[in-house]
Amino acid sequence: MAVFTVRDVEGMRQLRIDIADESVRSVRGALSHMEGRIRITAAVPGPGAILRSMISGEARVRPRYTGTGSIHLRPSLRGYHVFEARDLRWILEPGVFWAAEGEVRLGVRMEKIIPSLWAGDGLFNFQTTVEGDGLVAINAPGPVEEIDLKDSEVLVKGRLVLARTEGLRFTVRRPGGFFRSRIAGEPLARSYRGTGKALVCWTPFWNQYMHDMIAPERSPSQSLYE
Repeated sequence: MAVFTVRDVEGMRQLRIDIADESVRSVRGALSHMEGRIRITAAVPGPGAILRSMISGEARVRPRYTGTGSIHLRPSLRGYHVFEARDLRWILEPGVFWAAEGEVRLGVRMEKIIPSLWAGDGLFNFQTTVEGDGLVAINAPGPVEEIDLKDSEVLVKGRLVLARTEGLRFTVRRPGGFFRSRIAGEPLARSYRGTGKALVCWTPFWNQYMHDMIAPERSPSQSLYE
């Protein structure tokens, strides 16, 4: 099994992956440097994948690193969370996927149009899915907590839920009805209801928060607290 390690250096965080005759995949352009006998390959995406990438703004090319050695991905003010897929199908928010073991199957799905429009995610909201036995790393603006829901609901403001299992249904609603929400000053919130697991980032790292306040980004991966 590959070893995923999150390094904290000078206020920045970096994901290191050690492999021994194994393979891992990452997002396109994430490599900082690598050591050892490692080969990089990348499959050419089909027309459908290219179209989905153009619509969603999320790259569909996921380079594969195979061999023995260490892979260091780009450092960032943001953090990284590593979890085991555990044969569950996880749905990741756009821009969240960072790396995964080679045995983990990557896919794509489209969120329902109406909730996506109400949430401000656009008409076509394509999301990466991961499933299979292996480790997955996602990028996150702060510490991540895994919560279990059993026929219940979690209601959040902003993109705090970074990933969820497919047993949780995503909708958008007002926390207290139309009039009460207007009086309380609470806008639409994201609702996740059902039975399953969710990875939630409640609070950002202070340096990432300050960076976003000074130089806000508009990409999905940089706007989790909108």
